Amino acid sequence: MDAAQVLARFDAEIRADPPAEVGAERVWADGVLRTTGAYNFIGWWTFGAEETAAAVAREAAFFAKSGVQWKVFDHDGPPNLTAALAAAGFEEDGPETFLALDLDEVTPAFDPPTGIEVRQVSDRAGIDDLVAVSAAAFGRDEPWRAEQLAARLADPTQALFVAYDGGIAVTSGRLELAPGKAFAGLYGGGTRPDYQGRGVYRALVAARAVEARKRGHRFLTVDARDTSRPILERIGFQPLTRIRDWTLSGEPSEPAG
Repeated sequence: MDAAQVLARFDAEIRADPPAEVGAERVWADGVLRTTGAYNFIGWWTFGAEETAAAVAREAAFFAKSGVQWKVFDHDGPPNLTAALAAAGFEEDGPETFLALDLDEVTPAFDPPTGIEVRQVSDRAGIDDLVAVSAAAFGRDEPWRAEQLAARLADPTQALFVAYDGGIAVTSGRLELAPGKAFAGLYGGGTRPDYQGRGVYRALVAARAVEARKRGHRFLTVDARDTSRPILERIGFQPLTRIRDWTLSGEPSEPAG
């Protein structure tokens, strides 16, 4: 896999022209592609170095109440961007590695451990299981996420997966799809602490890879923390670059009454 070629294709197909998504609106504003609605996000921009400070300050003002995440890849410019983000009050969340798997070359096939069943879920009960596993895996309770995922149940750009041990949900994750494009992405993969190290996470990755291939996507991508990166590399994913998420926290809402 040629990392530079794949990154350039990903930039053009996904970052600069993201697929339509239920609940999200994308608008160009003075050289910045804003995503608002279900979540606030900036993942692509076209301004130059001389415009950086003003552009970042403008976005910080626009998202001052609601907050926003700005995702920066190591190959992105302008060179003064991260300094401007820090100066405007954005905080770096920590580095991740952007990895890709060429499904023309490798399609993971890992059978789940004995007693484990991986299901693609399509109802509210399955979504609740996914959110519960995520809370156990990452140590953060996000009940609002169930409503966000439920709003996209009929959205062809999303597929949700949960692994069960009997009736107990133990691993979960989602697959983001871009119809007509080469890329699909893994997000939110997590395993309950008491089931880690048993191969359940690998089985969930394999199930999503099979689904991505069935939907016609060539590449499977993931933004990985250092904890999951070694597992993904053993499966066949290749690191392409590093990523840093910069987050601007919104103003807390005032209590009603």
